[in-house]
Amino acid sequence: MKLKFFLSVLLALAFYSHADAQPREQLVKVIVTPNHADWTYEVGERAEFTITALRNNVPLEGVEIKYTVQPDPGYRIVEIWDEGSFVLSNKTTKIKAKKFKEPGFLRCTATVEVDGKTYSSFATAGFSPEKIQPTTTLPADFEAFWNKGKKDLANVPVNPILTLMPERCTAKVNVYHVELDNIHGKIYGILCTPKREGKYPAILHVPGAGVRPYYGVVSEAEKGFISFTIGIHGIPVNLDPSVYDNLKQGALKDYWGINLDDKDKAYYKRVYLGCVRAVDFMFGLDSFDGVNIGVTGGSQGGALSIITASLDSRISYLAAFYPALSDMTGFLHNRAGGWPQIFTDDFTNRPEKVETSKYFDVVNFARFVKVPGWYSWGYNDNVCPPTSTYSAYNVLKSEKELHVFQETLHWTFPEQNEMRDKWLFGKLKLVK
Repeated sequence: MKLKFFLSVLLALAFYSHADAQPREQLVKVIVTPNHADWTYEVGERAEFTITALRNNVPLEGVEIKYTVQPDPGYRIVEIWDEGSFVLSNKTTKIKAKKFKEPGFLRCTATVEVDGKTYSSFATAGFSPEKIQPTTTLPADFEAFWNKGKKDLANVPVNPILTLMPERCTAKVNVYHVELDNIHGKIYGILCTPKREGKYPAILHVPGAGVRPYYGVVSEAEKGFISFTIGIHGIPVNLDPSVYDNLKQGALKDYWGINLDDKDKAYYKRVYLGCVRAVDFMFGLDSFDGVNIGVTGGSQGGALSIITASLDSRISYLAAFYPALSDMTGFLHNRAGGWPQIFTDDFTNRPEKVETSKYFDVVNFARFVKVPGWYSWGYNDNVCPPTSTYSAYNVLKSEKELHVFQETLHWTFPEQNEMRDKWLFGKLKLVK
C-alpha cells in the first residue's frame, strides 16, 4: 500500500471520528479483530489480527484487502512495521505482528475496494498500557506559574450577568445566558437551575474543541442539579451559528496554537483560568449547596475536567472522556501525542513551543489532582490516541477508575454516558 494512500485513509477516519458521534453504517464493513478478547497484551507478546469484509453481513471472498501494521499513529503517520495485500479466499485472513517491546499501542488498518468505493477499518492492540509513562516533563515553576495566574484572577471581580432565556425554560427549570469577567475579557455559558427553592449540588460542563453555540443540560436541572455549560472563547454562546462558522474559519482557526511560544500569552492560559472563574460563579449561587460540585467533559472537555480539578480544590469529583492535550510531545519520541497532535513539523517543533506546551499539558495537571475521578476512552481513538490518555492517567495518584471501550474511536456508546451519569450523579447526591 502506498504511504500517500494510507495517509488519506487515516485522515478520512480522523475526520469521521472527530465529530464526537458514532460513524454511520456502511454497506461494506471491514472488521479487524485482535486475538485477545480485551485487545490487551503484555510487552513482548505478539498480536494477531483477523481481517474480515462483510456485505449484507455476509463475508466477502475474492476481494483484495490492503493492510498496514504500525505503532498507534493518531491521525498522523509514524513508522509502518508491515504492509501488504492479499485476496480473501477463506472469508478471513490473519496478520501476525512482530513483538511489541515497550508499553504502547499497535494498530492494524485494513482497506478494501468494492464497486469503486473504498472501505476501511482498524483495530488497536494495547501492550501493558498501565505502564506507559509520559514524554513531557514538569517545569520547575509549574505550580508557581499557575498559582500566580489564580492570584491574578482573584483580583478580577466575577461581575455575573444572568439573562433569562424564556424560550428554553421548562416547567421545572430556569435557563440563563451567563456573562462573567475573566482574567482577560469574558467567559460565557448557559446555566440551568431547578425552579423549586432549595440547595442543590452542581455540575460544570467544559467543552470539547471547536467554536459553537451551547444550550445547557436542562435534563440535569430537572434531576436536581445546578448545571452550567461554558464556552471558552470569550464570546456569547447564544449567537447565530453563522457567527461561529466564520470565527472557526478565521480568527479562531487553530486557536490552540495561538502564542504557543509564550506561556503568559498562550491561548489556553485564559481558558484554563476561565474554568476556575466558572467555579467562582457557581459557588456564588444562592441555590448551590456550597460543597458538592463535579466537572465533566470529553476530548478538550476531558482535558479541562482534569485541569479544573487540579487547579481548583473546590471541585469534588471529575469525569473525563478521552482527555485531549495529553502528552503533546509524544511525536517527538516516535509515538502518538495527544490532540492537537502537534510537534510533527518545523513550524511547531521549536524549542520555545515545546517548552510552553509543558505548562498546558494535561499530564502535568494530572500529577496534582486529589479528587476521585471517572475516566473512559477507546483503544481506537485516533484524535486523542490512547498512548496519550494513558500517559496522563498513569500519573494520577488520586482515587480513579477507568472504563475502556476498546473499539470506540472519538465517540462514546450510550452505555458510557449512562455509566458516567450514574457515577457522577451518585457521588454528588450521596455526599452531603
